[in-house]
Amino acid sequence: MDALEILKIAANTLNEKKARELSAIKVADLTVLAEYFLICTATSSTHVKALCDEVEDKLAEAGAELHHIEGRATGWIVLDYGSLIIHIFSRDQREFYGLDKMWSDGEALDLNEILTNSTEE
Repeated sequence: MDALEILKIAANTLNEKKARELSAIKVADLTVLAEYFLICTATSSTHVKALCDEVEDKLAEAGAELHHIEGRATGWIVLDYGSLIIHIFSRDQREFYGLDKMWSDGEALDLNEILTNSTEE
């Protein structure tokens, strides 16, 4: 399974679970850490954990291997899938760390082309 396939599954899962401010950045030309970062904001600490659990379950079902996880007891959980690193933030943590700005030299992906399910209300 390649990085873009993992990204699509993760982005759609987070979108379905009402993650906010979902963004994806191609960082392959900037770092050896990963090909993509997927970043989202949760509405509460419970939501942070729920988003983490759901994306972890969906990617495991798809056969993606989780290499490492950090921050389960914090407002910022990082899921490392090798070629994709997923950042699930509380609002305060996302604003404080500013990863979107820090990695702004990367290529922002158009998630409209990736998301298959909308969260229309």
